[in-house]
Amino acid sequence: MSALAGIRVIEIANERISFAGKLMGDMGADVILMEPPNGDPSRNHPPYLDGQAGENRSLYFWHYNTSKRSVIVDLESAQGQNDFKRLIRSADVLIESEPTARLNSLNLDYHDLIEIKADLIHVAMTPYGRKEQDSDLPVTDLTLMAAGGPPWSCGYDDHSLPPVRGWGQQGYHTGCHFAFMSVLTALLYRGSCGQGQFIDVSMVAALNVTTEAASYSWMVNGSTVQRQTGRHASTQPSGETQMKCADGRYVNTGVPPRFPAEFRNLLTWLRDLDFEAELPEAVFLEMGATWEGPFDLSLIGSDDTITAIFGAGREALKLIASKVAAYDFFIGCQNAGIAVGVVYSPEEAFEDVHFKARGFQVDVQHDDFSNTYRYPGAPYKLPASPWRIACRAPHLGEHSDEVLGSLE
Repeated sequence: MSALAGIRVIEIANERISFAGKLMGDMGADVILMEPPNGDPSRNHPPYLDGQAGENRSLYFWHYNTSKRSVIVDLESAQGQNDFKRLIRSADVLIESEPTARLNSLNLDYHDLIEIKADLIHVAMTPYGRKEQDSDLPVTDLTLMAAGGPPWSCGYDDHSLPPVRGWGQQGYHTGCHFAFMSVLTALLYRGSCGQGQFIDVSMVAALNVTTEAASYSWMVNGSTVQRQTGRHASTQPSGETQMKCADGRYVNTGVPPRFPAEFRNLLTWLRDLDFEAELPEAVFLEMGATWEGPFDLSLIGSDDTITAIFGAGREALKLIASKVAAYDFFIGCQNAGIAVGVVYSPEEAFEDVHFKARGFQVDVQHDDFSNTYRYPGAPYKLPASPWRIACRAPHLGEHSDEVLGSLE
């Protein structure tokens, strides 16, 4: 049985909250997408099927609205408000990203709705939180990211270049992940005591706590991290980690070997490739391979021996990378227990054998186009409560009669 089977979620359509609804629907919840008469605007967002705009052809809408049912509810009308209350009476969770005062102005906010459903879990996700007037100012995913801080830590060692934003609606996604985790926690709490609750999610705050050490470095001692190419932002520069391989592609090596077993594996790999004679620092790899006890990483730069051993690990990786193709380098490092990643484009990552083997590619039937289309799946496997895409994204109002007709 899916993890959220038997849970009904009412989602007031808004592109900012749609990913949270998708996460719940794909985990088995009955997600009712409540749309205005003209439909959610994201139904018209590009890209489109075969590059052609038209009804039900938005790939953007397809992705964010799997496993949902659509009903048309006009909250500005008396009938729509009554239908909304009926939906709430049948629901466990309400998720929305409305302007801060809209539901209250309609007498449909949390304090009104718990008169209908006492144990309702209500999640309001806004840019800065429900009580902040700034939450009603215009925002985009880009401005949320900028205000929350992550782009400051993303970019290149050359600080004459501007920061680099994360693409793919990461600002919205981060807020939605916090909304989703909050719902799971609230459901567990409700299961133990029978009480629902109101959850106020700030997207900017959610983004700010995902800045690794950036916010805390400033809060603790007033220091500012600096962005670095392909590695964590830091108050102090760290060694470069990106390497160009023999086929012209780049890899990111993260941290070099740190434990004796890693030095042993790297030295064995170097010898198997017959490259040891080309590495003057190989003697230090041997020292690392036979080192007794843990390495004190804090001594790098002050202890000559430890500095030389760690430097040899980095030089060995550079040498091997210059001799082999990026993917071969990746597999070799994985076998040696060293963290490495090939710099992939999104479509390349989607086609990687690892993703395929884990079932990340999921085929979804589209009866509306008499075809099957491939979607990205879940990054986790839960055998006892499996994840699945229950159905394609709904057409506007496709389930209005079915859902509203079943309500009291």
